[in-house]
Amino acid sequence: MHLSENEGIEGARFAVTGGLGFVGAALCLELLRRGAQEVRSLDLRASSPWSQQLLDAGARLIQGDVRKKEDVGKVVRGVDCVFHLASYGMSGKEMVQAGRTDEVNINGTCNVLDACHEHGVRRLVYVSTYNVVFGGKPIVNGDETLPYFPIEDHVDAYGRSKSVSEQLVLKSNGRQAKSKSTRLYTCAIRPAAIYGPGEDRHLPRIMSLAKLGLASFKIGGPNVKTDWVYADNLVLALILASMGLLDDIPGRKGTPVAAGQAYFISDGAPVNTFEFIISPLFRKLGYTVPRATLDTSVALTISRIILFISTLFYPWLDSKWIPQPLILPAEVYKVGVTHYFSYLKAKGELGYVPITSPQEGLAATISYWQERKRRELDGPTIFIWLAVTVGMLALFSAACLPPVGPLKWVLAIHLLVFRSMLVIRLVLISAVAAHFGEGVYAWFLARKVDPRNAAGWFWQTSALGFFSLRFLLKRARESKQN
Repeated sequence: MHLSENEGIEGARFAVTGGLGFVGAALCLELLRRGAQEVRSLDLRASSPWSQQLLDAGARLIQGDVRKKEDVGKVVRGVDCVFHLASYGMSGKEMVQAGRTDEVNINGTCNVLDACHEHGVRRLVYVSTYNVVFGGKPIVNGDETLPYFPIEDHVDAYGRSKSVSEQLVLKSNGRQAKSKSTRLYTCAIRPAAIYGPGEDRHLPRIMSLAKLGLASFKIGGPNVKTDWVYADNLVLALILASMGLLDDIPGRKGTPVAAGQAYFISDGAPVNTFEFIISPLFRKLGYTVPRATLDTSVALTISRIILFISTLFYPWLDSKWIPQPLILPAEVYKVGVTHYFSYLKAKGELGYVPITSPQEGLAATISYWQERKRRELDGPTIFIWLAVTVGMLALFSAACLPPVGPLKWVLAIHLLVFRSMLVIRLVLISAVAAHFGEGVYAWFLARKVDPRNAAGWFWQTSALGFFSLRFLLKRARESKQN
């Protein structure tokens, strides 16, 4: 395409479903920067980290649910183009909730298509996924001629539902509006794994596992390569796709170039996930870089066990007390099986060329996580938590509880070490006093170097003692150096 930078954007109205999300917010801001008359965001959330920035830029934030036709109709009415980004089931506990995933991804997409038909929307850009053609079998430099992966063979509801939805969107291309005065032109963007400052699906989960000391292994060999796409590159591709659906360009006749088409979008540089993203991030943040390697088949077996256990807690998965699963089958395939694709079709038809290199994108992502870590409460791994908690409980039971059942052994061990009940009780009193004293000291120190987390430092240090305090002391030293 040879169009101006803001063709089809200046003076136009847009709706973005999932507009408060990581990519959705970036897209809304870029549309406004390019001169859009109005940008409406539809999101189930009332707010997100990007809400204020969107409001300041002039976006219209509408809280609603793509599963409800009236909500979708309200945001779509009178717009020129819809970007459908809202989805569910991409990562963590969401991947286990198949019913909700289908409701959001399939029913929600049907509602968007119906609303576009009802209100005469001319353009619809659908954000799909690599998983519509990938399901665990290696793909090297694949392209858009690949067939859809069989629906019944998908290992997760997300990939299956996105495949169904993409096919519905593309089959709706050229559909006449209810008024019969316009047609709806559609296309699908299939992004690689997305990264960048503020990414809120995959990296926060990985960083949480790293902080707990549970991200201790790699999956697959060093030759496994997959695609990633930096957020700004994806936003550019979405905007170019919307231009590729324009049917009123002077001098151009016939069907728009992107109508009914799907496009793979990536940085164009297949990498090993652990070497490109995880290892550099962990090193810069001071986490232990995983060295052990699990064969993909072994990791897949473990992930299936975790999936089975997660399904047992299906009714309570939304509860905060249910932890995120360590890894699930679709995620094993994502990092442990080679699959990368060419973006040449998007380059030839849309003019897509990544504007941010992988090195620049990674540097920005690392900087973001370094700053985020400085703002958050830091602490030891879960193994330290378990060791200190079990140790203090054992000391308390030996000093204060009657020796019945297994507590007889606990008391016997403590008597072997400390020789008398008096010493055991003195040790318990000393340990509690030391922990509390370190907690108070941590609170006063945190008020100077990390005031927003002062209460957290007090409680964590009161529980863990020096194992927590040393992280605060390190932060104080870094604060002095800066």
